[in-house]
Formats: sequence, C-alpha cells, structure tokens
Amino acid sequence: MTILMMTSLTLHAEERIKVLIIDGQNNHNWKATTPVMVRGFGDGKMFDVDVTTSPPRGQDMSGFAPDFAQYDAVVSNYNGDSWSPKTQQALIDYVNNGGGLVIVHAADNSFPNWKEYNEMIGLGGWGGRSEKSGPYVYFKDGSIVRDESKGPGGSHGPQHPFQVIIRDANHPITNGMPLAWMHAKDELYDSLRGPAVNMRVLATAFSPKSGRHEPMMMTIQYGDGRVFHTPMGHSDLSMKCVGFINTLQRGTEWAATGKVTAPIEQDFPSDNDVSIRDY
Repeated sequence: MTILMMTSLTLHAEERIKVLIIDGQNNHNWKATTPVMVRGFGDGKMFDVDVTTSPPRGQDMSGFAPDFAQYDAVVSNYNGDSWSPKTQQALIDYVNNGGGLVIVHAADNSFPNWKEYNEMIGLGGWGGRSEKSGPYVYFKDGSIVRDESKGPGGSHGPQHPFQVIIRDANHPITNGMPLAWMHAKDELYDSLRGPAVNMRVLATAFSPKSGRHEPMMMTIQYGDGRVFHTPMGHSDLSMKCVGFINTLQRGTEWAATGKVTAPIEQDFPSDNDVSIRDY
C-alpha cells in the first residue's frame, strides 16, 4: 500500500506543468507582479513554478543562464539588459525544439534588436521599433489588418478598465470564454508591430488612443514550439483580474502541452463587470 501511494504521488507530481518565471529587470514593478502570477498559477493547481531573477540592470549578465530545458514553459516578466549570446541561443533552441514561451506585458518591449526573439513574440513595442520591425497588426471592421505604414512601434494611453473581445473562440485558450469580458484597470498597448509570422490573434480591445481594436491575446508557432503573448498585465492590480489569471493559466498550459484542460473560472468577469481576486 505504501509503495502504491508513493508511486501515485510521484506520478501526480510528474504530471504537473513545470513553469519558470523570469524577472529581475523591468520598467514595471516585477517585485509586485511576479508574486501575483505565482499565486495565480497556484490557483490553477496544475503548475509547479520556479522563479529566476536576473542581476540588476547594468550589472554583468554573462552568468545569467537559466536551464530552460528543465521546464515545460517559460514565462517572461522581463524587460531589461540583453542576455549573453549563449543564453539567447538556449532560448531559441528551447522554443524551436518544442518548449513553451509566455510573454507578459512589457516583456514585448524587450530585445528590439534580437531577430529571433521578435519572431517568437510576433509583435513588440518601443526600443526603436519601426516599420523595419514589421507591420502594425490590428482589427478593423471585424477583420485583421497588417499595416505597413511608417511609424514607431508601441504606445498606450492612461490606464483604465477595458472590454476584451474574443476574436477566435475556437482556439483551446479561448474556447468557452465569454465573447466579451471586462478587464481590470490596465495599460492598453496599441501600435505594436513586428514580424507577425505564424501569428494568430485570439482577442482584441478597443484603444481610444489609436481608435483601433488592438491585439490582447496572440499565439505564435516558432519551430516546434508554441508561444502565448498577452500585452495585458501592467500592475499587480491588473494581474489580479480573474480574466488575466485564467488567461495566463490557460495560455501557459497550451504553450506547454498544446491543449487546455484548465476550466473557465466561476468568477470570470462578465461583459460589463470586472472580477478581481483578493490576494
């Protein structure tokens, strides 16, 4: 009986999705947001989460070398100094060979000159991004637009709650979600641009600043790997939104496994009302 119980516990542990969150540098308060993501993954009851923190900005990054291969998915809460060529190549190989990658908010500001990273994330902002980086991507009149116009990548207006519109309800991440739901106060990124290769826009939100529906959930296929990208998540309050938490759980599970079993939460926001966890 004892042996069977130990075997059962071991199998249960092995079935959990191993997640690595990267933080340590960001123009946002990663010391507040990373713990909220860890708590959100804990609510999902299917993840084992580790956090690796980079050296502070401006310090030696040569020894920063996470062992990506030990994890099913890597979640980036990082926007800072460039990684060493060895660490960059390790992430490229990890995703290309089937690893999952999740990009949260300002992680899409990172590494504007790293070609493969921009291919992995699909769209990015700031850091000198321009028409040379790729098209703007947005929705207009219900259809996706790839706009090659000249101009900088990345912008946002004042933080505010906003409604997220599901554009692809057939994807495992969004299947079963309300087709419209209210997200908590957040920065609504607009005018992101990038290679946008093998990219699928799952959801958008209307930006009063750009006057367009901007991508809020995206998936990208990179080699054998899957990438989930959400520009949401500016602050700990933004991340306490049940819509964000559930989206992060489902997007990470999909990036790691290619399927989604995490249920839609009972307290998921409605089309008019925000729902926030009391962490």
